Amino acid sequence: MSWLRLIRSHRVGVATFHRLLGEHGTARTALEALPGVARAAGVARYDPCPESAAISEMRAGQACGARLLCLGDPDYPASLAEIPDAPPVLWAIGDTTILTRPTVAIVGARGASALGTRMARRLAEGLGAGGFVVASGLARGIDAVAHAAALATGTVAVMAGGVDHVYPAENAALARDIAARGVRLSEQPPGLEPMARHFPQRNRIIAGLARAVVVVEAAAQSGSLITARIALDQGREVLAVPGHPFDGRAAGCNMLIRDGATLVRGAEDVIAALAGTPARPEAAPAETPPPAAVAASPAEDRRGWRDQAALHRQILDRLGPSPVAEDQLIRDLALPAARVTPELVMLEMEGQIQRAPGGLLSRV
Repeated sequence: MSWLRLIRSHRVGVATFHRLLGEHGTARTALEALPGVARAAGVARYDPCPESAAISEMRAGQACGARLLCLGDPDYPASLAEIPDAPPVLWAIGDTTILTRPTVAIVGARGASALGTRMARRLAEGLGAGGFVVASGLARGIDAVAHAAALATGTVAVMAGGVDHVYPAENAALARDIAARGVRLSEQPPGLEPMARHFPQRNRIIAGLARAVVVVEAAAQSGSLITARIALDQGREVLAVPGHPFDGRAAGCNMLIRDGATLVRGAEDVIAALAGTPARPEAAPAETPPPAAVAASPAEDRRGWRDQAALHRQILDRLGPSPVAEDQLIRDLALPAARVTPELVMLEMEGQIQRAPGGLLSRV
């Protein structure tokens, strides 16, 4: 109950929750300290989440058949527990034993093409046959197709709103099937209608559950690319299905592959990438070109991409709910402004940081 009260208290996000727990040892002690912490931050009157609100949430969860999982519980997903901003609590409807199995996420366009949906279906079926659970976000398009294809072998739907609030409504029947044969998850209170800011938070859970994220059709600016970027920040494998250069739905996937993501032709490519072995060995070239003629290798591209992910982690580690001046952050990082500023813009677009007047930054 104390964990639920702490994470639902005003201005206490996931990062603040973990910091308070680390500083005070228990959620109950952190709750007692919260008014003083708020006063020190300039908030004169502050009351933590009342016990009655937590009891109401527990009753709402029980009413919809959901179970509360706390970080550290045996059924809490081990892979998700590894990420720095792991949700302290999760509401789950369905078979939580699925959460102990190795998982691959499949994400992609809502307005998917016929080829894209076919590919998502084949990937989900192949991964399920290979022993993997398929995770996605229960959105229309690629997400829905992947969930439906993996029902027989195991699927996890991570929801942006409450675990009982199906969005979009057209996926209500699929959501019922997942509750019966898979599992639905949410860190939000039951009954909550999703808002725009909840979707990047949901995406970090999708990536955190998985050993790898596979992107099937994604525009150049899309939520699927945010999931891929978060997955990279978390140290997960990122893979993408290539598409025709003239198809805008393939632009994001092609960009990912250009920047070092593993190209996917089928489920065996994903399984091989996770096993660390080539899926389909290609014939060696007849002649090796001279070093001067060799372009940057995919491994070099991946190193550059991982360097970017490491910088994202450094930035996020230095930010919290209290705003910090951008120029101070850059000085703390000891890096050129030209190197840091584009990454701040990217993190802002992904919904991980926010700007305030006066050049101030804080972590969402």
